[in-house]
Amino acid sequence: MSAEAADREAATSSRPCTPPQTSWFEFVLEEALLEQHLQKPSPDPPPVQLIVQFLEQASKPSVNEQNQVQPPPDNKRNRILKLLALKVAAHLKWDLDVLEKSLSVPVLNMLLNELLCISKVPPGTKHVDVDLSSLPPTTAMAILLYNRWAIRTIVQSSFPVKQVKPGPPQLNVMNQIQQEKELTENILKVLKEQAADSILVLEGALKLNKDLYVHTIRTLDLLAMEPGMVNGETESSTAGLKISAEEIQCQVCYDLGAIYFQQGSTNAAVHEKAKEKFFRTKELIAKNGSSSLHFTIDEERLAGYCQACEVLTSSSDDASQQATPYSQIHSCMKSGKYQDLVKIFLEDNLTLSLPEQFRQSVLRELFQKAQQGNDALDEVCFKVCVCNTVCDVLQGRIIDIQFCQLFLKPSKEKIDFLLEVCSGSINLENASEELKRRMAAFLKNLCLGMEDLQFVFMISSHELFIKLLKDDERKLLIEQMRKRSPRINLCTKPVTSFYDIPASASVNIGQLEHQLILSVDPWRIRQILIELHGMTSERQFWTISNKWEVPNVYGNVILGIKDSLTRDLVYILMAKGLHCCAIKDFVHAKQLFAACLELVTEFSPKLRQVMLNEMLLLDIYTHEAGAGVSGERPPSDLISRVRGYLEMRVPDIPLRQVIAEECVAFLLNWCENEYLTMQVPLPLVQTNPYVKLGQLLAATCKELPGPKESRRTAKDLWEVVVQICSVSNQHKRGNDGRVSLIKHRESTLGIMYRSELLSFIKKLREPLVLTTILSLFVKLHNVREDIVNDIAAEHISIWPSSIPNLQSVDFEAVAITVKELVSYALTINANNHFWLIIQADIYFATNQYSAALHYYLQAGAVCSDFFNKMVPPDVYTDQVIKRMIKCCSLLNCHTQVAILCQFLREVDYKTAFKALQEQNSHDAMDSYYEYIWDVTILEYLTYLHHKRGETDKRQIAIKAIGQTELNASNPEEVLQLAAQRRKKKFLQAMAKLYF
Repeated sequence: MSAEAADREAATSSRPCTPPQTSWFEFVLEEALLEQHLQKPSPDPPPVQLIVQFLEQASKPSVNEQNQVQPPPDNKRNRILKLLALKVAAHLKWDLDVLEKSLSVPVLNMLLNELLCISKVPPGTKHVDVDLSSLPPTTAMAILLYNRWAIRTIVQSSFPVKQVKPGPPQLNVMNQIQQEKELTENILKVLKEQAADSILVLEGALKLNKDLYVHTIRTLDLLAMEPGMVNGETESSTAGLKISAEEIQCQVCYDLGAIYFQQGSTNAAVHEKAKEKFFRTKELIAKNGSSSLHFTIDEERLAGYCQACEVLTSSSDDASQQATPYSQIHSCMKSGKYQDLVKIFLEDNLTLSLPEQFRQSVLRELFQKAQQGNDALDEVCFKVCVCNTVCDVLQGRIIDIQFCQLFLKPSKEKIDFLLEVCSGSINLENASEELKRRMAAFLKNLCLGMEDLQFVFMISSHELFIKLLKDDERKLLIEQMRKRSPRINLCTKPVTSFYDIPASASVNIGQLEHQLILSVDPWRIRQILIELHGMTSERQFWTISNKWEVPNVYGNVILGIKDSLTRDLVYILMAKGLHCCAIKDFVHAKQLFAACLELVTEFSPKLRQVMLNEMLLLDIYTHEAGAGVSGERPPSDLISRVRGYLEMRVPDIPLRQVIAEECVAFLLNWCENEYLTMQVPLPLVQTNPYVKLGQLLAATCKELPGPKESRRTAKDLWEVVVQICSVSNQHKRGNDGRVSLIKHRESTLGIMYRSELLSFIKKLREPLVLTTILSLFVKLHNVREDIVNDIAAEHISIWPSSIPNLQSVDFEAVAITVKELVSYALTINANNHFWLIIQADIYFATNQYSAALHYYLQAGAVCSDFFNKMVPPDVYTDQVIKRMIKCCSLLNCHTQVAILCQFLREVDYKTAFKALQEQNSHDAMDSYYEYIWDVTILEYLTYLHHKRGETDKRQIAIKAIGQTELNASNPEEVLQLAAQRRKKKFLQAMAKLYF
């Protein structure tokens, strides 16, 4: 045994029979303090002052024989003291807030330097030159802790410190305080010189984006051992206390923000960096919660920092923002202060500083936001458009068509705002005659274009109108308005008033087509098409968007309509309705289909039936996505319509297969098995494959509770599915004369393709139907000759156990289908333990043992209230337990194997003993002994550890045997209760490990 190993044994063993070869001080210190404060099951937090005591003792200088003061020797005593100090800090989870409050700068500096040393950071190495991503997690975390403390200490030193009122002068105390003050100043000087490097280290840590680990008492013990005894555990990524990447980023961002804020007193630009870091900290706290952090952050102080940064970073920009309308408009758009935006545009009508292109771009952005569903912006768009129009008038530009469209339906509020803008945009005292003439012409033309005389009088009686036009001009205009006949009679025109544009304006066809693409209002679509057909008769407007898709079976009928306007309207209404169905916008889809039904009823009975069918499908979708989700049964009217569709015998009606598919799935989901089994017409079963499949499924589900001999329908369903999953073989002669065998994956022998069957099954939600079809495919998967691991399923015994022609079945496709079906079934009910067992068996069969254990444990958890109740024996069968044992064995978790061997009806001692003999185990080993209730296994463990000389582990096994509830003399109920309690704790521990 080496010297270090001997030291370690003396430091960590329980009280030996003979006094150790160390001083009385070392023995008492380690045994009393370490065991009393750190090794209790639930210790009180050890006082931080223990760190001071340990480090002071370790740093005491020695005196040689010549009475010369020497540095503290690097002996066993001092190493033990430093290790104890590190253990106290590890118990506190290296919380710098706690350590900084209780430890002075020199002591904390010594502690963190010892952490760097024990974490194998080479002394004298600059941290900024080290690549953190290449270091072991605990080493990288030690460097981060040191540099975080360095930054925090610099920031803390800049704050004013309240002077403590001195007591009676004592020379020794004053000397000690002065020495500590000088030492603190020297350390601070070094830290400030290295501040730039520390900042770079922390900035680099933000790019790590991976979890790190900080030393615990256990990892410190491992580091104190001989290197050969550790097996590299402390170098792995799982040793120590895990600190997530987001927690690291949160604390590092806060500390960097603090140092940047402190540096901002001499460099104002750094405040931007501080603001960025503090707001990032705020985001991370909001995302994860401050309670989830291993390091606490003073949120009140953080809020103060954020507020200060906002003031400091915005104060320098406020003046420039006030000086430029561009930044003001940008700020209003960003913050949603649209009334202030209108005010800026109105004020600019006097100064005319904003270019026309900029004004139009802002208006376009507002229109886009309004089209995305923000109805509150309609008024803002009108007001900004009015401001732009008045600006165009004053500068002699042509009025935009957007103003004409927005002003087609004038109102008192619109007229009032227009007159307000006109009055605020011209100063009559200083304005040129040209500006006055332009404004007068604009108001005059506005009156001439209006039908309602009330609005004309509102304008003509306004103060601005009176000042701009002479009395004779005003009287002549009013007389003309009274005597004229209306130019545009809205009642006699076929076009709605929305598109009734004054004769002086021209409508852009492209704009109308754009509105046609965006609109989902049937009435508006009709009016746009009328307007477009009035402009040109050469275009087919159903082709303007490649997103408008109508099934071919419908398209041929619709495109046969002779009238071009009706053809466009029917096609577009149906295409938009189908699109709304696809995106689950059922409200607009119903409006569009209803309008299309009303239209086609007048001239085409065939298209009328098509629309009735589509509305039936829409009603099925609406119920399944709404009330059906909560389990509410569909109305009887809807069920009757579904039956009526399946029984429909109208000739020459184009039908979509998906409607029949959805109708059968709908009946199966709502357990209409009686109708599907007994009442559906025979010709329909013979002609519609989905009806036939639905009938067989309904009949099989109906017979499941009955006797085994009444399984004729199960056999029929089996044969149908086997035929669908069969491959058709063809022989082909190649160029060399040889005959080769070609397999077609999608067989044409069955009533439908396998992909169609899978698509149909994924529309089912009824658990019994899903379980039935899933067990069929599992049985089909297990039938193959080369299968090694069977998959278990509920009701699997109802299916035939053999297939006459195995070579004809595409078992590869069957395996894929089983995987897809169980994945889909778990989206319907993730807590169905039978489906979870199937998923686990699939992973087991494909050698994915960790995933298999996850689902085996999940299956047990969902049916036992997370193992607080007993797992039903039909869930954890002997086969499931044996597969869990094999998974643990192949994952090198041998102690788990031994424990699971107890779960079998007959304990498998051979497997358990063989597993316990393995020394290369990846599980928690002796910490699992408390879950063993079989005394024979515990006795074998005691013998095994004694044979290996593993005294500590032997004592744990003896302690487990010695529990009174495992005494063989106890009543059977007591022994069963003890076993059940250990089962519960073990399975819960396993679940936390694999979930």
